Amino acid sequence: MSQPESAVADAQAGGRGGATPMKGESLAAFAERHGLRRSIARPALPVYLRQLWQRRHFIVTYATSRNLSKYSNSVLGQLWQVITPLLNAAVYWLMFGLILGQKDKPGVGGNYTAFLITGVMVFTFTQRSVLGGAKSVSSNLSLIRALHFPRASLPLAYTLQELQQLGWSMAVLIAIVLVTGEPVTLLWLLIPVALLLQTLFNLGAALIVARVGAFVRDVNQLLPFALRTWLYASGVFYSIQEQTKGLPELLRWVLEVNPAAAYIQFMRDLLIFEQAPSAFTWITCVFWALCALIVGFLYFWLAEEKYGRG
Repeated sequence: MSQPESAVADAQAGGRGGATPMKGESLAAFAERHGLRRSIARPALPVYLRQLWQRRHFIVTYATSRNLSKYSNSVLGQLWQVITPLLNAAVYWLMFGLILGQKDKPGVGGNYTAFLITGVMVFTFTQRSVLGGAKSVSSNLSLIRALHFPRASLPLAYTLQELQQLGWSMAVLIAIVLVTGEPVTLLWLLIPVALLLQTLFNLGAALIVARVGAFVRDVNQLLPFALRTWLYASGVFYSIQEQTKGLPELLRWVLEVNPAAAYIQFMRDLLIFEQAPSAFTWITCVFWALCALIVGFLYFWLAEEKYGRG
C-alpha cells in the first residue's frame, strides 16, 4: 500500500469520523486535510541542519569504525593508508621525474621528491573523498531503509573518514619534506587552513556525487577514469606554469583555477616554496570550498526523500 493510501486507511479507521475523500479530491490532499504527513518528507533546511548536528556523534563514530575495519584483515593494517600513496608516488617519480625529466625542470623548487609527494597526498585526499561519496548512499541502502536520519550524514562520514586517514599521510609528508632539506617556517601554521578549505570542497563534491551515485549506479564505473584525467590536469607531476610556457594563456588559467591544482599549490607554497600563497590561490581555494559546499549540500538535500526508495 502506498503512503497516501495508508494515510487514508488510517484516517478512515480512527481519524476524524471515518471521513471519505470529497469528490475530485486526491488521496494526498485528503491525507493532508486530516493532519497526516509523509514520514520521509524532506525537512526544511534549518531543521535538516539541526538534525545533522544532533547526529554528529554518530557521524564521527561511523567514520572512525570504518577506518578501523577497512584494513583489519591485512598484516600492515592502517599503514596501507600511507603506503598506497607512497607507492603511487614512487611510480610517478620514476615515470615523470626520471624518465620524462621533470625533476630537473624549473618550477619544482629544486626538491622534486617533496614537490611530487605533496601533490600526490593532496590529490589523493580529494580523490578518495569523491570515490567514497559516490558510493556512500548506494552501498548503505539497508541502513537507509531501516533507520530515519539525515542522509547527508553518510557522505559527511565518508569525507571525515578520509580526513582521519589524511592525518597519517600528513605526518609522513612533513617528515619527507624535512628529510629532503626543507626548513620549518611560520607559514606552516596555515596548513590547518589549507586542509579546512580542501575538506569543505571535498565534502561538497562528495555530496554531489553521492546523489548522482544513488540513482545512476554506472557513475561508480566512470569516476575512476574521470579522476585519472583530473589527476593529469592538476599539476601533480609537473609545474603548470613551466609546462604551459608558449601555450595559450587561457589554457594555463584553466589548469590553475582547477580546484585540485589550487589546493596542491597552496600546500606547496607553505611546505616547499617558503612563500605565502598568492591572492589568486587564496581566492580560488576559498571560492571552490564555499561554492562546492553550498551547491553540493543544497543539491543533495533536495533529493532527501528519494534516497533508498525503489
